[in-house]
Amino acid sequence: MGKSQETFSKKEKEKKRLKRKQEKLAKREERRSSPKKSFEDLIAYVDENGNLSDTPPDLTKKNKIKAEDIQLGVPARERDESDPIKKGKLEFYNNDKGYGFIKEDITNDKYFVHVSSLNGEIIEGDKISFELEMGPKGMNAVRVNKI
Repeated sequence: MGKSQETFSKKEKEKKRLKRKQEKLAKREERRSSPKKSFEDLIAYVDENGNLSDTPPDLTKKNKIKAEDIQLGVPARERDESDPIKKGKLEFYNNDKGYGFIKEDITNDKYFVHVSSLNGEIIEGDKISFELEMGPKGMNAVRVNKI
């Protein structure tokens, strides 16, 4: 005589499937029996602080904003161009390749410097004065002089 083709795991899977189907039917019946919500019940409002609420916002607290006052994008950094000559220290310099980096004293920003923009001989650690120009990859130090 042959054994039954139904194994324990098959029976368990079938029980779980039937249970899920019954739960789904029960939820459907519950939704059908409950009263339907109107569109107004489903609306959520945002108050002046950005919080969601069920009540419409108070129109007396409404602020007028002009379209000209809205600034799109990142605001430009204000630069103090009163003294274009900056002072700093030569942090790194490679004589073989002809480039280095200058660290500005005030802002501690680092700028690229090329041998073609040097006025004289400099070595690492020298105090220098320089001006800035926009290069292909950012700000570059030009007209570099040893102090």
